[in-house]
Amino acid sequence: MPIPPPKLHVLYEDNHLLVVNKPDAVQTEVRAGHIGIKRNHQDYMALNMTLRILGGEGANRLHQVLRSERGLTYGAKADMDTLLESGDFEASTNTRSEATGEVLRLIVDEFWRIKRERVGERELSDAKAYLTGSFPLTIETPDAIATQVLNVLFYGLPVEQLQSFRDMVNAVKTDDIERVAKYYLQPDRLSIVLVDARHGLLEQSRRHAFIASILRIPHLVFAVNKMDLVDWSEARFREIEHEFRNFAARLDVQDIAFIPVSALTGANVVERSTEMPWYHGPTLLYHLETVHITSDRNLIDVRFPVQWVIRPQSAEHPDYRGYAGQVAGGVLRPGDEVTALPSGLTTKITNIEQLGEPVDAAFAPMSVTVHLADDVDVGRGDMLCRPNNQPIVGQDLDAMICWMTDKPLALKGRYALKHTTRWTRAIVSDVQYRIDVNTGHRDETDRQLKLNDLGRIQLRTTTPIVYDPYRRNRTTGSFILVDETTNATVAAGMLLAE
Repeated sequence: MPIPPPKLHVLYEDNHLLVVNKPDAVQTEVRAGHIGIKRNHQDYMALNMTLRILGGEGANRLHQVLRSERGLTYGAKADMDTLLESGDFEASTNTRSEATGEVLRLIVDEFWRIKRERVGERELSDAKAYLTGSFPLTIETPDAIATQVLNVLFYGLPVEQLQSFRDMVNAVKTDDIERVAKYYLQPDRLSIVLVDARHGLLEQSRRHAFIASILRIPHLVFAVNKMDLVDWSEARFREIEHEFRNFAARLDVQDIAFIPVSALTGANVVERSTEMPWYHGPTLLYHLETVHITSDRNLIDVRFPVQWVIRPQSAEHPDYRGYAGQVAGGVLRPGDEVTALPSGLTTKITNIEQLGEPVDAAFAPMSVTVHLADDVDVGRGDMLCRPNNQPIVGQDLDAMICWMTDKPLALKGRYALKHTTRWTRAIVSDVQYRIDVNTGHRDETDRQLKLNDLGRIQLRTTTPIVYDPYRRNRTTGSFILVDETTNATVAAGMLLAE
């Protein structure tokens, strides 16, 4: 139900308020923010730390107040976007419609509190630990290092900053937090955007179900949440169930369960609901713990992508050579004959280890080390399989993808492609069609894929990859595309048969 504008105007008369009545959302989305600083500003690190305390990863202030103390949301965060010129500060969360006014008040109150009350040493220490601990993850590959260097140069910062990052973080004091919070954070200037919600089978529900179908997820649970807001109505639940079953008839999903729940009260989540005696099925947790998944595994097609070649070359293990990885399909046993692809060389398994101990057999998703009888040329990204049951080796790929970034897919665009344990580069040679997730129909006139779009494309890789159709093996039949200029994952893909 829409938030009453007069009440909000009274509460936030000094703020710019925008209420968007959007019936295709499932709850109220809240955004509050104002203009910030640019990236090369001298107070960037202190302000970054301030926002980490207010709404960063982990037990931040907004999360503590909105979720832990009052249970109004599943999480909240605050962050800043810094650019060449002025960026912005923003706090964001989502909540049920009737709690929107209270959530807004608490967000604004927390902005005021961090301005007026001195931050404790423990909060500052936790924020520093997160920033210094997560920074190495941003420079763990050559591509990531290059991206960081380019960012530093782009924003006109000294390259030495990458080496002194930890010192810069540890140099921030509580006095700095107090100073920048008072000077830069301006709760009276927050612009607030609200998106109101209604219930039912919405576009994003259809999209999620359609993606689940494409991903070949065999078991689907449709949890109809917020039953408390419709007075535990069986009629409303059956209406949504009927609507979704009609939609699901066009999908390739074999097992669908419908469970009415209330995440707020816990009804039918762990314990049975006393408010819905008309429902006789399992609770959500019981269903998740007991659904039969053993038969979903592919125990026929042996697939072992090599993750790492282990050669200690030590005095204790002078001739040790093991091939480590995670079994993607089939069953491996000592004595089995295997072929290494793409080389095509055939040998036998002599031993299989897990955590240094020998095992009689390995199957998905076990992570093991395989020893071979012959000193064959096998490296990271290669795959072991049965000689008479081999996957496809090729460079021309036909795939269904989900586009995951704001920048549209570029025809003839070049991307890095990660498939199992192998990296290569690929060019988009064709976009065949986009799929309308509401109807499942193919739109062959629209060859551009935008954020969250699904479509079928063709790729050409610089080196051959060893793969199966996704229908046959979800591990060897899937991949991701990465934009090498930003290091962002832009698409997830499922390979189709030749």
